[in-house]
Amino acid sequence: MDGSTSSEGTFLVGAGIGCGQARDLTRRLLRSLDVVPERVADVDTVVTELVSNADRHAGGVTGFALTPERGALLIAVSDASPHFPQDQPWAPAEPGGFGWFLINRLARTRIQPTATGKTIIATIALTDGTGTDDAEAD
Repeated sequence: MDGSTSSEGTFLVGAGIGCGQARDLTRRLLRSLDVVPERVADVDTVVTELVSNADRHAGGVTGFALTPERGALLIAVSDASPHFPQDQPWAPAEPGGFGWFLINRLARTRIQPTATGKTIIATIALTDGTGTDDAEAD
């Protein structure tokens, strides 16, 4: 799958991107921005969780975009499900269930309904160690 970069530095990919390709594209962009390795690891986690959640719970990724913006990275993942992610109760005997919680610990998120499903936009700071600049989630 090919991606394209717009004049604003946004990297766009169409449907069908998997976790590995999403991480590779993200790391390439972060290298060009000279982001420190600790922040790369947090961004990797958010990208992996968003893409894997779209695959597991929403029929797959229908769009993926990365947009650098004032010391932060906006990660947009679209899927075809109108259902919003839900926090899961603690269930130590059950596998999984931590992805949405983890995403929201590392990034600010907002969800935009679309005509064909939804887009989850995660904003993660690239310049400090907090991931969210202590801002409230939208």
